[in-house]
Amino acid sequence: MELELRHLRVLCAIADAGSVGRAASDLGYSQPALSTQLRRIERFFGRPLFERGVSGATLTPYGFEIAAEAREVLARAEAIGHRRAADASGARRTLRLAATNSPVLSGMVARVRGRLPEVSLTVSSVYASSEIVELLEKGEVDAAVAADYPGRELHHSASLAHRGIVTEPSFVALSARHRLRRRPQIALADLAEDAWFVTPDDGAGWPGVFYSACEAAGFSPVAVHTFLGDRQQLLNMIADGLGVSLVQATLRSVPGVLIRPLSGTPLWCRYVLAWRRGSVPDEVAETLFTSATAAYRDLVAQSPHLRAWATRTWSVAGR
Repeated sequence: MELELRHLRVLCAIADAGSVGRAASDLGYSQPALSTQLRRIERFFGRPLFERGVSGATLTPYGFEIAAEAREVLARAEAIGHRRAADASGARRTLRLAATNSPVLSGMVARVRGRLPEVSLTVSSVYASSEIVELLEKGEVDAAVAADYPGRELHHSASLAHRGIVTEPSFVALSARHRLRRRPQIALADLAEDAWFVTPDDGAGWPGVFYSACEAAGFSPVAVHTFLGDRQQLLNMIADGLGVSLVQATLRSVPGVLIRPLSGTPLWCRYVLAWRRGSVPDEVAETLFTSATAAYRDLVAQSPHLRAWATRTWSVAGR
């Protein structure tokens, strides 16, 4: 067969869904038809792209490479279509984006600029998610990436819309010389005597969710360093053994610092795409969302500690 864009969409849909059955449902195919399609795609490449198991289908290392390239091809094809429409109209519009400290921002912005060449994108960093909602409500920005927490979801008026990009577990960063360095996962209670680096109030529930989790674990942090600054500086201080910190699960390990999941996963954070209904067309909102989710998938592919946690967690949960 000749490889076509539809084959790449099938490949990416299976990778996103984690199973052929769920992907078939998303695409409107029968499962046998999609399985046949996948076999043809794998014959074309001459190597397995997925490992099949009771929990679904996961990309092989070779499959990761192909899927990443497929996403780029699909993004470029989408950008060509947008460019044709933009050239026909001759119009450019500005999209004002605000974003909290989210790992998806860089990859998301790169994709949006490639997929929406007719849009002039400006980006503002805003730490507090509550402030982001205010900016959206006032019409000072058009769209944003904010954060909230399970049970403490962001509230906004009917003039705004939102979609959850991902809900990820919070991990802990500690020195490679830490007394618990050999544990594959760490109980929050075992860090009761450690000094903590904690970022300020974000107006969405942090650091309240952290203190609530500590209380549930039977302790109150005794040494807290409020920190909002350069990430490399924070990692340097952790490497020097000056404290520990909750971090995003996709944070890359650096020399001297270990990233570990917390036993029982007591803390989660959700990244949210929000936008003004009257300012952002549906197709632009969809591009923002798919760009953000694709950026997060790339981060997961580069985070062995997160993939190991997910494999262990979902395999146990599925028993």
